[in-house]
Amino acid sequence: MCGIVGYIGKKEAYPVIVKGLQRLEYRGYDSAGVALLNGDLNIYKKKGKVVDLHEFAKDKDLSSTVGIGHTRWATHGEPNDVNAHPHTSQSGKLAMIHNGIIENYAALKTDLLKKGYSFQSDTDSEVFINFIEDIYINTDVDLAEAVRLALTKVVGAYAIAIISLDDPTLMIAARKGSPLVVGIGKDEFFLASDATPIIEYTNEVVYLDDQEIAIIKDNSLTIKNIEDVELKPYIQTVDMELEAIEKGGYDHFMLKEIFEQPKSIGDCLRGRLKSNEGKLVLGGINDYVNKIMNADRILIVACGTSWHAGLVAEYIFEEFCRIPVEVEYASEFRYRNPVVSEKDVVIAISQSGETADTLAAISLAKSRGATILGVCNVVGSSIARATHAGSYTHAGPEIGVASTKAFTAQISVLTMMALMIAQKKGTLSERDYHNLLVELESIPDKVAKALDLNAQIEYISEIYKDATNFLYLGRGYNFPVALEGALKLKEISYIHAEGYPAAEMKHGPIALIDENMPVVFIATHDSSYEKIVSNIQEVKARKGQVIAIVSEGDTEIPKMADHVIEVPHTHDALMPLIAVIPQQLLSYHIAVMRGCNVDQPRNLAKSVTVE
Repeated sequence: MCGIVGYIGKKEAYPVIVKGLQRLEYRGYDSAGVALLNGDLNIYKKKGKVVDLHEFAKDKDLSSTVGIGHTRWATHGEPNDVNAHPHTSQSGKLAMIHNGIIENYAALKTDLLKKGYSFQSDTDSEVFINFIEDIYINTDVDLAEAVRLALTKVVGAYAIAIISLDDPTLMIAARKGSPLVVGIGKDEFFLASDATPIIEYTNEVVYLDDQEIAIIKDNSLTIKNIEDVELKPYIQTVDMELEAIEKGGYDHFMLKEIFEQPKSIGDCLRGRLKSNEGKLVLGGINDYVNKIMNADRILIVACGTSWHAGLVAEYIFEEFCRIPVEVEYASEFRYRNPVVSEKDVVIAISQSGETADTLAAISLAKSRGATILGVCNVVGSSIARATHAGSYTHAGPEIGVASTKAFTAQISVLTMMALMIAQKKGTLSERDYHNLLVELESIPDKVAKALDLNAQIEYISEIYKDATNFLYLGRGYNFPVALEGALKLKEISYIHAEGYPAAEMKHGPIALIDENMPVVFIATHDSSYEKIVSNIQEVKARKGQVIAIVSEGDTEIPKMADHVIEVPHTHDALMPLIAVIPQQLLSYHIAVMRGCNVDQPRNLAKSVTVE
């Protein structure tokens, strides 16, 4: 989950690397470091954020046109200066940065200790670079070949970049299970975990595939696989604007991304939804429509917020398409022996397209003959390449660690997918199909109207910012939204929160309710409205504090709730797209008021590329 940046060319490397690390800090921010070549191999690293590294290094020798940098999310070894990357080999001639986990590092370390190697850090990465050096100095091969041979022996996931004091014209990179991008400029090359540090300098990139090695030498790029077969680089053009990865006047990326949702949902629908023609066009799955229609069931695999989007999709697919759906945590699915066959369709959801558990779940389902569809945001990502087909969400870069616009974009794509299948299968009447298209097309405007409630939600946040627990309750389509609301609050404010189906409150959670317990009800006017009104009354009878998200014009719930947030009405199936907005804002404002780091909450990283 760490962030990797490398540069080799004619520019000063340090400013490029540090700016790139700042853009990748959502991937990890326990420590940061750089290695620079300028006749010496200078390593500067520091516990803390990139700004702490920059402060530490400001008086050091930073002159270099070759360097690598790293921002860390700790796996092996606690966050401190010593465990920070880059790590050097025992000779001091090789430096490496690493994202991933080497599972057999203990065995490798034991062998190296017997050979006289010593280690300064607690990391698997230091073992890795010394293992490479041991091969390099004890066999008659060049460094690139030593790296390749080492990669045939290590077990685990990695994205690495290596530089050598003996050859400042050389940079080597490789990946397996962790993302890595090579940017191609004019007489210069860049390395990064994703394209965000690169787009300022070039829009031409090569996305490395698993077990591929990039060798940059004397201003040329060679790609090989782990079997030593040379490959032709597939150069792609990145369609991303620099402004998309900057705050644009907002205090935090999260707030910016919450307010971008009318646009991100609109971009997701644009070119696909044509309500005036009664058409949905999802070119990415055209060849698999019949397969989906005739599937015995749909399996959805995802993690975190994407899993919540999958739960919403379960309701939508089952109601409209009449296909059984199961939603699985990818992290659990991959480690049991699930029943999967060629008659199943698996939908994998991931914002980054790099989620390690979801990729492993895809691999397992593929091996059993299932058809795999992907829903992700990042073009060229690993999941986009591992699936048979799928759809991009087109939400634009999401920098805030806590997902917001990714959730609504994923639901938008999955809804279009379900409506397209239902219409072709005949399980949805033409009238209902057309009405849903019209209503879906109106969602960006209704989300914008929900965002107008920001000041009211900020006021409510001030009242509850010191609460120690929250309960989120919803029914039907709004139950997954309750889960997502609770997750957001936990992630960024560090307040314990739980989401439940409202009817389950009586089966345990009601014991928690007293005058100090805020309870957020997603109580919009749907088919279960009367039931949720009863649930609100049960909470109020026990002196709970009720924050109710209701449909505009509701006259009953305002009589009993402590706070009412009115959102535009829509079809039940589309309400998650609107009802989640006040919850995102509530979490954001509470976190800010508590002094939390909203964009970089403790212990988290944006893209979970390790197990």
